[in-house]
Amino acid sequence: MKPKHYDIFVIGSGIAGQTAAKACAKAGLKVAISDKREFGGTCATRGCDPKKVLLQFADFYQKAKHWNGIGVSKLPKLNWEAVQQFKSSFTDPVPLSTEKNLSKLGVDLYHQSPRFISESEVIVEGKTISADKFVIATGFVPRSLDFEGAELLKISDDILNMKKIPKSALFIGSGYVGMEFCYMLSTLGCKVTMIDIGEQALSQFDSYLVEKLTSVLKNNGVKFIFNAQASKVEKLNKNFLLTYKSNGKTETIKARKVFNTSGRVPAIQKLDLDKANIKSDNTGVLVNDFMQSVSHKNVYACGDVSSKSLPLTPLSGLQGYIAGHNIINGNSKVFTNPLVPSVVFTQPQLATVGYSEEEAKRRYKSVIVYKGDSKNWFNAKKENAEAYAYKIIVNERTQKIVGAHILSSQANENINIFAMAINSGLTVDQFKKQIFTYPSYTNDLKSMMKDDD
Repeated sequence: MKPKHYDIFVIGSGIAGQTAAKACAKAGLKVAISDKREFGGTCATRGCDPKKVLLQFADFYQKAKHWNGIGVSKLPKLNWEAVQQFKSSFTDPVPLSTEKNLSKLGVDLYHQSPRFISESEVIVEGKTISADKFVIATGFVPRSLDFEGAELLKISDDILNMKKIPKSALFIGSGYVGMEFCYMLSTLGCKVTMIDIGEQALSQFDSYLVEKLTSVLKNNGVKFIFNAQASKVEKLNKNFLLTYKSNGKTETIKARKVFNTSGRVPAIQKLDLDKANIKSDNTGVLVNDFMQSVSHKNVYACGDVSSKSLPLTPLSGLQGYIAGHNIINGNSKVFTNPLVPSVVFTQPQLATVGYSEEEAKRRYKSVIVYKGDSKNWFNAKKENAEAYAYKIIVNERTQKIVGAHILSSQANENINIFAMAINSGLTVDQFKKQIFTYPSYTNDLKSMMKDDD
């Protein structure tokens, strides 16, 4: 039987894959899309969106604890079952809605992960499918850990769907996901231990601010164990026993749950890329500036799985758009990494944009570093906040702001102001001339660049 043929076959139904598929379908091409899980991708169904829904309840509880004794006399009780139902009201409709939107455009849907059998064919749902061009947008999957009992570890999906808050939990890995869920569970009464192979949490963020955030979480009851290598997990009666090595010693610790938050890797292992001459490495599918495979001209990759991406939804959408455009019109749009702010949604939030202090010092002859602890500023004091700090990086020659790092309850919003300032090439003086609402955290940003700090 002759294989069914498409102009475009898209692998992955997250934002990147959807964007490329819709663009091609609207251009009149015959398109199919496949996914091994529910349609809609990680962010909307089992990542950013549901995580933020749950985290806001921890934020509410944390604020109540800050105000306990200064106006709040009794801490609220949390109905976790109701919280989960509320979260599900966001995630449950996504797969069907995604499928309907794609189907309306004439896109054929396949509910399985395909694997390449040649440069122009895949097998999916037991069928051989051929296509003129392929788009790989499979995203990330949790990194596998290789030690005895590693199969017993839970992942972020399991945290999002917990039926109750556990009495105790261990996290292996202190990146974004680990720190956010570590904060959430510890705030809601769970005894949390964080284990990491490195010397500090959140290695990609400014150490001055990370240290302050870590101190807040320690006050929340979190125990941090750094320079530690997990080596074994065993199932006990009610608990799990984790064995790890630290400072040359072998130690053990028990907890009701153990989570693998050691990071995520490109989801390419089961695609059999080598059979289609599609080159890849640990960064993902190797692509050029057109989002096109460097080894296969009829293959494009976009989103987290591409070698030119960061794990951020807006960037995935941009890459999906560029891939779709170049398939339709020929390679005429190039991808360049835009200035992208990043946030860790703990409380306080940790946000960054632009250059770190170290990067700026390597790039510029001389830089000015505005650094300070703002815990005694009005906005922090009125919230009875545990931490509020910043580090702003300026190119001394031009006086332009080139990096910003903030730790505060409003950092996720405030960092966008600095992103706009850096994109616009604002100098310190030009930034300070802006008029913002008062008293607001945004207005505080101007005070962060004073020579006496």
